[in-house]
Amino acid sequence: MTIEAELKARVREPAELVARLTAAAGVAGRVELYRDVYFDRPGGELGAVGAELRVRTVTGAAGTRTVLTYKGAAVDAVSGSKPETETLVADPVALRAILRGSGLVETIAFEERCRNWKLTEDGRPLLATVVEVPELAGVFLEVETPAADAAELPSALAAVRRALRRLGVVDAELTTELYTDAVARVRE
Repeated sequence: MTIEAELKARVREPAELVARLTAAAGVAGRVELYRDVYFDRPGGELGAVGAELRVRTVTGAAGTRTVLTYKGAAVDAVSGSKPETETLVADPVALRAILRGSGLVETIAFEERCRNWKLTEDGRPLLATVVEVPELAGVFLEVETPAADAAELPSALAAVRRALRRLGVVDAELTTELYTDAVARVRE
């Protein structure tokens, strides 16, 4: 398990940001569609402690893959960074049957339209993703890098912050709001 050191921002000028990301990475970015389905116990036990269990199907030029992800409760209140474990899934239909058979219920499902770039900051690999969730207004930027443990998290987040500044993102644009919460509010 690693910690996903991540910061997310609302983007004011998406076209300018995409141009800066393309220049920084030297490529146009990988376009993918994420179909996310979240699961929890019927009483919402995972959500109550800030944990998440997600089945994500990613479709893009490289084909389709499904990933099962468990995110624990945030270990950093400012960034919302969480420990994360994930694995590729060979049979997503069987996985969903296993989860439901284990007593878990689907809590929310939605799509994210993403464009991904691989960057480097201070020798750290970063993933920068421009995200549009059709049900939400605006465009978001997520920048993340793995941290081996809580001791490494501050330096990982510092690299993410430097990359964001280099891309023209200011602290005032940062948000820790979860897409799951925002989509649920829109649907109410």
